[in-house]
Amino acid sequence: MPTSLPHAALAAVLLAWLAGASFAGDSKDPLHTIPVYIGTYTGSGSKGIYRFDLDVETGAVTLPRLAAETTSPSFLAIDPTHRFLYAVGEVEEFQGKKGGGVSAFAVDPKTGDLTPLNAQSSGGAGPCHLVVDKAGKNVLVANYGGGSTAVLPVGADGRLKERSAFVQHEGSSVNPERQKGPHAHSVNLDADNRFAFVADLGLDKILVYRFDPAKGTIVPNDPPAAKVTPGAGPRHFAFHPGGKFAYVINELNSTVIGWSYDPAKGVLTETQTITTLPEGFQGTNYPADVQVHRSGKFLYGSNRGHDSIVAYTIDPSSGKLTYVAHQGQGIKNPRNFGIDPTGRFMLVANQDADTVLVFRIDQETGVLTPTGGSVNISKPVCVKFGSTAE
Repeated sequence: MPTSLPHAALAAVLLAWLAGASFAGDSKDPLHTIPVYIGTYTGSGSKGIYRFDLDVETGAVTLPRLAAETTSPSFLAIDPTHRFLYAVGEVEEFQGKKGGGVSAFAVDPKTGDLTPLNAQSSGGAGPCHLVVDKAGKNVLVANYGGGSTAVLPVGADGRLKERSAFVQHEGSSVNPERQKGPHAHSVNLDADNRFAFVADLGLDKILVYRFDPAKGTIVPNDPPAAKVTPGAGPRHFAFHPGGKFAYVINELNSTVIGWSYDPAKGVLTETQTITTLPEGFQGTNYPADVQVHRSGKFLYGSNRGHDSIVAYTIDPSSGKLTYVAHQGQGIKNPRNFGIDPTGRFMLVANQDADTVLVFRIDQETGVLTPTGGSVNISKPVCVKFGSTAE
């Protein structure tokens, strides 16, 4: 190692060496990098949406920078063309009225930077999750505080229009603290863009809606919901890439439920329930996110309390899960995580540690291994990937 460098430069070299050369600074290979967008909670250091670049060959990351200043953009969604990004504003009041908001941003195709377009009311308090439909014509949003679901049409320029559909959920379940009323926690669409699935933690149901992307409407399916174990608290939902299976992670009883899926009827049939925790764990735990690896071979869930990512293999014929391992190194209150489009790396948002960690995914076993890569961002919640420069 050279010793003739100025003291500041030498210190920087030493720090990079100690970090295992996993930090890429501001340099990047445009053929192998992809922009990463991080949704956050603002108020304690964060100012909005942040972005950095991930090298999908090495796992190296660049320094983060503020991409858009906006209030508590806790969850993000990117349209199919990667030209527009949408963010919830997880607040109780929007533009002087009760309820949260959804903001639209244009994505610069060369730099990945964001330009604000407009914002609309989500129709309910505390919007916490959203998705863009497969045609890029509508944004569907789940309002946790309001216990409702809404559809906002998207114009050709990416701007959001006023709500074209709104459904107020009704009912309760058995947990007196968390389930006195409805709490829509996520919204997802099937591969055919025909059915919307809303996991409502307060109702212990996966509400199913027939979705019309041309009209921007949702109406209850028949049957209108798939029920889970009372007190389970369904939170996030994920489809298998093959389209035949689906999974929900339950916040209140630390389980994952597997379903078989009939895409013609929009019907879920439960096949399995499996714990997210290791045997013998006695502490409190609140799972947050669930995702299927793009290969369809693995499923992952995040545990807050046990502070880990749990990995399972997926049986290709039945969709059933088999436990593989827990990874907890450096993880603290993992709210959301993202699997990069190549399937090589997982980025975990540590909400309470103010970091986003990089893990390498073993393509044969699904096991996660820390790369040493880490990005410092205050109160990170959501991880989303833009398009590659290739």
